[in-house]
Formats: sequence, C-alpha cells, structure tokens
Amino acid sequence: MKKNSEKAVALKYKARDDRAPKVTAKGSGLIAQKIIELAKSNNIPIKDDPDLVNALSLLSLYEEIPHSLYKVIAEIIAFFYHVNKKRLEG
Repeated sequence: MKKNSEKAVALKYKARDDRAPKVTAKGSGLIAQKIIELAKSNNIPIKDDPDLVNALSLLSLYEEIPHSLYKVIAEIIAFFYHVNKKRLEG
C-alpha cells in the first residue's frame, strides 16, 4: 500500500481585521485532500510549495504566521489578489 504524504495548510487573512495571516486548517493524507478539494470548490487559489507547507504545518491552528514568513506570504497574497482582479475583469 502506498502511503499518501500530501500535506495542506489553509491560511486566512483580512487586511483590516488581522495583524498577520493565521492557520485555519492543516493536515496530511485524506485531510489534506479535503482541504484542497474545499479550496478548489470555493475558487480559493492554491499555492503548491512543499517547503512552505512544511513550515506552516508546524504552527498551531489559529496561530499567526511568524515574521520569518511574512515576505513569502505577502508575495503569495499579492499574486492571488492580482489573479482575482484579472478574473473579475474578464
């Protein structure tokens, strides 16, 4: 039997409400698949970055991301905002 080592971490960030993005879901195997499935079904962008997922998976649920990840997460958020804006414009 093949072991599924896929991991997923979901983040939430509201610029006006939150100081930093927070981990809202995380898991591996079937839980990771469900997180990814829910994101896709809700048109939530997904970033495939195993190293980042490994770092984020060390955090507790609802824990803010550490300062050391601010830059990489900010770049991802900016990219997703850009993608969403393009999608809305047609």
